[in-house]
Amino acid sequence: MENNGYKDEIFTKRVRAGKRTYFFDVKSTKSEKDFYITITESKRVGDDEYEKHKIFLYKEDFEKFREALVETVEHVQTQLLEIAPSEKQD
Repeated sequence: MENNGYKDEIFTKRVRAGKRTYFFDVKSTKSEKDFYITITESKRVGDDEYEKHKIFLYKEDFEKFREALVETVEHVQTQLLEIAPSEKQD
């Protein structure tokens, strides 16, 4: 495994969403033989202050997490975000 200058961080993806930023990071364990994902929500609460919340996701749970996330997003998009009657085009 190539050590890209970081001891445990392998990959990162940043998603800016309004006042919040989400970070999806792939990290290696101390032994560097295993991997996990951290999902961090960062929100500015002052000039130089941020409030952060972090979730650790381990490889044995990746598929269950992905399936639940996809199902949840699809439910919201298809069941809760229906076009209002006045916006429908005939």
